[in-house]
Order: sequence, then C-alpha cells, then structure tokens
Amino acid sequence: MAKTKRLLKSFLKLLAPIVVLIVVSLLISAVWLDYTVARPQHLGYLVTPAKYGMLSSRGAQITDETFQGKDGVSLKAWLLRGDPNLPAVILLHRYGVDRSYVLNLGVKLNEATNFTVFMPEQRGHGPEAGESVCSFGGCEAEDVLAAIRFLKNLKTPEQFTLVGGGIGVYGLEMGALEALFAASAEPEVKALALDSVPADSNALIASAVERRFPFAGAVTGRLAQAGTYFYFHDGCFNRMTACEAARNLQDRSVLLLAGSDSPKFQESTSKLSKCFPSSTRMDSKTDLSPSGMGILSASIETTEAYDQRIIDFFRAELSPAR
Repeated sequence: MAKTKRLLKSFLKLLAPIVVLIVVSLLISAVWLDYTVARPQHLGYLVTPAKYGMLSSRGAQITDETFQGKDGVSLKAWLLRGDPNLPAVILLHRYGVDRSYVLNLGVKLNEATNFTVFMPEQRGHGPEAGESVCSFGGCEAEDVLAAIRFLKNLKTPEQFTLVGGGIGVYGLEMGALEALFAASAEPEVKALALDSVPADSNALIASAVERRFPFAGAVTGRLAQAGTYFYFHDGCFNRMTACEAARNLQDRSVLLLAGSDSPKFQESTSKLSKCFPSSTRMDSKTDLSPSGMGILSASIETTEAYDQRIIDFFRAELSPAR
C-alpha cells in the first residue's frame, strides 16, 4: 500500500509540470487569439466620399469629422448634414470592414429623408485605427452614446440646432449589438434597424476567430471566449446579452433583419424578437436572401430593395409628423 502511494505521488509530480504547461499554453493561445481579432485587417475603402461625390451632389457634401469617445479616444466619422431640426441616423458597419460599407446607404437615406446621417469608423477598424482596438460591442456602445452627444451639439451656419427629434441607428452584426447596448442606456434612440444580431459579444468574438482561423474553428472560438476574461480584464467588454439589452427598450421602434447567408446570426436574431417589451413596435424579416452580411455580392435590384426597406423604416418611425 505504501509503495502504491509513493508511486502515485511520483506520477503526480511528473504530471504536474505537464498540466501547468498545457494550461499556460492554452491561456497564452486564448489571449493571442483575442489580441489578433481585436485588430482586424484593413483592405482599403470600397469608395471614399471624394469619389462618391463625383456621382452624387449629396455625396460631395460629406465632411470628415472627429469626435471623442468616453475614454478620450479620437474617433473618425463621415457626416452628411440634413435639414435643420430633423432627426439623425447613425449607421454602424459590421466587424472587419469599415465605414465605406455604409456610405451608399447613408447618401440614399439623406437624399430620401433629408435626415442628418452619421457614419462612424468602429474602433480598431479603418486606415486610421491607430492604437484603438475592437472590443466587440462594449466600448463601441459607449462610442455610439458619444456620437449622439456630438450630433446633438451640431449647429447650422445660423447657429440653430441642426438635429432635432429622435435618433435612429442602423447596425449590422457588431453594429447591431452595440446599437442595442447603446439604446438600452439612451432614450433618445427612438428607432433601431438591426441586421444579423449576435446573441452577445462572446458569440461575435467566436465568429470573428472562426472566420480568421477556420481550422478547428469551434475550438479556437471557445478558447477566444475564455481569453476575454484576461485580455479585456481592464477594458469595456460587455457581457450583457442582446436579449437583456432588448428588455430595456420601452416605447421604441425596431426592425429586425437576418438571412440564411449567416445562419448563426439568423437564429440569434429570430430569438431576439421575443425579448422586447410589449410597448416596442417591432417588424421582423429574418428570411432575407441575402441579409446585410452578404449584400455586397447581391444584384443591384436586391441591394436597392434592402436599402429601401431601411430607408422606409426610418422615414416612417422618425418622421416629425408621427
């Protein structure tokens, strides 16, 4: 018996360093995955306002603005001013792209409604990301609140308030999640058009890792989720779920969109429709083909129909006559 105990102790002593090494290796790998996807690759703008302005007189009126996030980070945005005392709409692109992906929608929305349109660059995205890193909806939601303050302080040349009435927000994927987070804290947000909403930031980071590192995607995704407790320990990674945020939205208008081109987010968006309080005016279309996730490769007719659905929603829900 004593000999067996000695053998067991010897075995455990041999095994302990191996276990520690495995745990440390997994931890380092998890943090490295988070570090990597928090700095998405940038491939260049699809189109710039300068080039768009050659085709559209409205596009030529876009200005490049800088505003401050809650933590002092300087953030860039394109601004297309509307008529005085009309609402404003903020357009939030998805993870891994940039503000040029919402430029066409922004110009068409401004042309159709005369609303002010604001197209911010997400943290860690775009050619001027600098030292900022993506937090998958946490810090970004605070940036949306900062954008609202920026818009509310805008003046006309005659020094009248430019933006009046409520604020609308369109968000795709990460943009949709942060829009929900921001709206749950800011009653000024009256209308939300949300496409392909992740269940939470963990689902978003897992998706980002699986797209970046498709080998053993499910494993690396879970590893990255565990790593958020270490990598974002002093940041603003938001662990609230989309459903929890939705429950806080009283007396708002919501348009939910999703499609089979992004099945995980189609499922989470469909489930989200059951989370809003009864006072929410909601419309849901979760069988699009494609959703906003794949709209870039869609036909011109499909793209026009997608954009028109969003324009009609904001025009109806933010109209001063409502």
